[in-house]
Amino acid sequence: MFEIREKPEMVERALLVRLNFDKRDEDEDISLLEELGELVESLGIGVADSALMYVRTMQKPFLCGSGKAEEIVELARAHECDCIVIDNILLPSQQRNWEELADLCVIDREEVILDIFAKRAQTKEARLQVDLARMQYSLPRLARMWGHLDREGGGGTGGGGGGAARGMGEQQIEVDRRMAHKRIDRCRRELAEVRKQRTTRRKEREKNQTPHAAIAGYTNAGKSTLTNRLAGADIMAKDMLFATLDTTTRAIELPDGQPLLLTDTVGFVRNLPHRLVEAFKSTLEEAVLADFIIHVVDASSPEAVEFHNTTISVLTELGAEDKQMITVLNKIDMVDDPAVLAALEGKFDNAIAVSARTGEGMDKLLDRCSDMLADRVKRRLYRIPQARGDLSGLIYREAKVLDTEYDGNDMLVTAIVPAKIAGQLKDFLVD
Repeated sequence: MFEIREKPEMVERALLVRLNFDKRDEDEDISLLEELGELVESLGIGVADSALMYVRTMQKPFLCGSGKAEEIVELARAHECDCIVIDNILLPSQQRNWEELADLCVIDREEVILDIFAKRAQTKEARLQVDLARMQYSLPRLARMWGHLDREGGGGTGGGGGGAARGMGEQQIEVDRRMAHKRIDRCRRELAEVRKQRTTRRKEREKNQTPHAAIAGYTNAGKSTLTNRLAGADIMAKDMLFATLDTTTRAIELPDGQPLLLTDTVGFVRNLPHRLVEAFKSTLEEAVLADFIIHVVDASSPEAVEFHNTTISVLTELGAEDKQMITVLNKIDMVDDPAVLAALEGKFDNAIAVSARTGEGMDKLLDRCSDMLADRVKRRLYRIPQARGDLSGLIYREAKVLDTEYDGNDMLVTAIVPAKIAGQLKDFLVD
């Protein structure tokens, strides 16, 4: 069975290249190239050099002209690289052209991200989603992968091919294609089953009417660290891109006593391949179905505004653009210039400045979460006869009891009561 090559084991030195087609985008392209370096290094691949190449006009064979392509290949050879990583998205035919010219492994940004996802996925759902995305990416590249495996040789007629050699190759490619389609179909069926299970769990939450918030944001913005801080959880939180690929849900208690479920979601990234958005929709739909979204922005990053816009763009694609949202400016402990933080707070209305690492600003964030759910539960005072043990048991079991006093034969109970039991208690409500 074919597979995307395991580049981390094969590749040691990579040349990173981004083709720039408009000099007005130079600053953004430099930032994207730097981000590509972080992505590649997170795979354990050394970066020998990186280059931003200006291209006057886009050309189909290599995205750039053949002369520029030769220049890039020579640069890779000069650095003794065994891989060229092009930050732009390459068509399968362009990828083949590059590899024939360079006689090296040539990959694009999408393949780098797919490889990271494949290494980091832990749960069955995440692995299925990664497998689906990788197979969809691989399918149009079968001919290229065959060339690396030397499986299209033989026949004695050379590359121009007599009918036997060509037919033999086409036959095997068709076999692989059928296998790929079967594997894609199997992944989709298994994902559909996982979605059913997720829907069942979600209905259980809805039946209990437990409010739910999704923590979203650009990769490495500190979402997992924030979840750990709020929930006392132990989700893996590292200073690397895409440290978290599996959604994790934790329960916390807000200052007003009501419960809240927090879901830590996979981070977004600029130029996120569309097929990854599609493959991860079942995971990212937690953001769509949550009561509100906590959007985490890395305040210490010079591209904070751009990262914010990228996340909003992906949320819009998922259909979550109209959700209530709390914007959190994280990592303020790493912001040395107060003017930078003030400028960010000016750009984002009602943003909350926090440090998930030190805990600064957590109280304000929890209070804002309570405000988001103010219309869901109410703080009520009930007078319940002590003889009604069924009601006192119900309120202690299903509500959040804040205070209890006794007045004669009655209990005066102050509690946060969810809507599902409010009707049973309405006759005992003290105005």
